[in-house]
Amino acid sequence: MSPANPVVSDGIDLVQHRIAEQRQRLLRHEVYEQLNTMAALRCFMEHHVFAVFDFMSLLKALQQRLTSVSVPWIPPAHAAGARLINEIVLGEESDENGAGRFASHFELYRQAMQEVGARTDVIDRFVTDLRNGQTVASALQRPEIPAGVRAFVTATFEVIHSHDLIALTANFTFGREDLLPEVFHQIVHELDEASGRLSQFRYYLQRHIDLDGDHHGPLAHRLLATLCHDEPQAWENAAQAALAALQARVQLWDCISDAIRQGAI
Repeated sequence: MSPANPVVSDGIDLVQHRIAEQRQRLLRHEVYEQLNTMAALRCFMEHHVFAVFDFMSLLKALQQRLTSVSVPWIPPAHAAGARLINEIVLGEESDENGAGRFASHFELYRQAMQEVGARTDVIDRFVTDLRNGQTVASALQRPEIPAGVRAFVTATFEVIHSHDLIALTANFTFGREDLLPEVFHQIVHELDEASGRLSQFRYYLQRHIDLDGDHHGPLAHRLLATLCHDEPQAWENAAQAALAALQARVQLWDCISDAIRQGAI
């Protein structure tokens, strides 16, 4: 993104400068090189599916804050933000599934887990608990949910429950949309090209690479610029939130890397 307003451009540059070291640490993480067996990939996916779930929760929290989703409808306070977030929701919650139908990216990921033989029972029980009215904090207490996963999702929901729109948007922009294309490029690079059991997972990864890198990432930058505009303190808050999001992701990657070495979820 190259905003016309030099103050806004300086804001994006500030955030990118502040997170650069942590971002490189994440992109150089050892977990990518560990994804060289189907067992390792299954372990990765059984953990990472929780990050896919809370990504969707982060997205919907932004939609609640930026659009009108209640009845009676009232005009949104941020018309430009509403437009941007609704575009992103369309692709993430109801994307093409590669078979002529539509599905959320969470559903695409779960299908990919089934394709490679990864366990879905842990995430399925978690979602069932939520459907039955449990809070996220309560549902996360299931003993089969790894501590590192629990910490990552808890951190995301602390941002969601803070109702801090700048922190929400910065977490979403620099901890997810701006980051995931490069992360998924790393994973695709490590996958066995010859394996026919990875078609669904490859489709999921490629959709994220294409959508986030070419479309959703720039939209998220524009959204953050719309909210922070030319306020230095807003950009400073955004930088802090973005850094915290990347630190949480590194800790999740550490957890998954340890689990792969131990051969267990």
